[in-house]
Amino acid sequence: MIESDIVPFRVEIPERELTDLRRRLSETRWPAQVPGVGWDRGVPLDYLKDLAAHWKQRFDWRLWEKRLNEYPQFLTEIDGARVHFLHVRSPHADAMPLLLLHGWPGSVIEFLEVIEPLIDPDDPADAFDLVIPSHPNFGFSGPAPDPGWDTTRIARAYAELMTRLGYPRYAAQGGDFGAAIAPELGRIDADRVLGVHVNAATFGFIPYGGVPEEEAAGMTDLERVRLAGLERFMAEGSGYFRLQGTRPHTLGFALADSPAGQLAWIAEKFQEWTGKPGLPEESVVRDHMLADISIYWFTNTGSCSAQMYYESLHSGSYPTPSRTPTAVACFTGDVAIRRYAEQVNTIVRWTDLDTGGHFAAMEAPAELVADIRAFFRDMR
Repeated sequence: MIESDIVPFRVEIPERELTDLRRRLSETRWPAQVPGVGWDRGVPLDYLKDLAAHWKQRFDWRLWEKRLNEYPQFLTEIDGARVHFLHVRSPHADAMPLLLLHGWPGSVIEFLEVIEPLIDPDDPADAFDLVIPSHPNFGFSGPAPDPGWDTTRIARAYAELMTRLGYPRYAAQGGDFGAAIAPELGRIDADRVLGVHVNAATFGFIPYGGVPEEEAAGMTDLERVRLAGLERFMAEGSGYFRLQGTRPHTLGFALADSPAGQLAWIAEKFQEWTGKPGLPEESVVRDHMLADISIYWFTNTGSCSAQMYYESLHSGSYPTPSRTPTAVACFTGDVAIRRYAEQVNTIVRWTDLDTGGHFAAMEAPAELVADIRAFFRDMR
């Protein structure tokens, strides 16, 4: 493929891969665990056994593959890396081009519930053309050929992608790592990016380093809740971040060889980060979560997707001030705090919601769509 080429793509996982997955799940060697501790030390054995049995016996990958293939998908090469993306045009004229950017452990499949309402709203004036890429090192883009694929390099690749697709101006929306890539587009391609909308935002939207006591004393109740959530994450929930950010190759052997290991690694994040208490299935459809995990397994990108964390920890960079209009939607559990976000972003809209969670496009698609529409309505 010549670098500038854009070629059609369909998801077609060979049947032998599905057979191999079921075989590996059948042959899982389960670990011993300390009894009676619930989720405090990680994923409980009984829960994962049940989830693995469902993945093996009842989950239908072909249904999710079919849903993905209902939308036009393409491959191109940018800066030496293969980039897979959905390009879904609105039936309405003058639709706004919008990049939708996933995070980790997300994928393009997390956006399935928001595609139709974004491209074909009741009011055609709210319509979007959607470009939904799999980041280099993720999913159907596959492993990048070299190191250095941090959020800035990925943003540059997407600026080029929008040029190739013929969009002189466009908008960007992202969650998790997508909430770092989208604002970076607003910095490096400011003359073309109409605005940036983020959810599950952290880097560039939270305090950098500790917060002095006198500063914390002046916070609102909601800000204190979010600061406490951030402190809990750093103390108890950031082990995956440190491991992926320092030794992704070592972790990668387990993720590439054991579907039960890959399942546990991601299911834990759904349990910890979704908005409702209890099991992940209280917040997201179980098969939707498994479809996301299946993409990591079938594409063998558990290890290479972790490189995003390594690049982030070792880039030595921090976001510079941006003049691009930026909106933040904070769903349940999000830790963004406006006073810190305003230090490097031009915040023009801030929405605090008591619903959804980290995976907003899966947990609260209607609320996410409504906030995206409201923000971009005056920028057309």
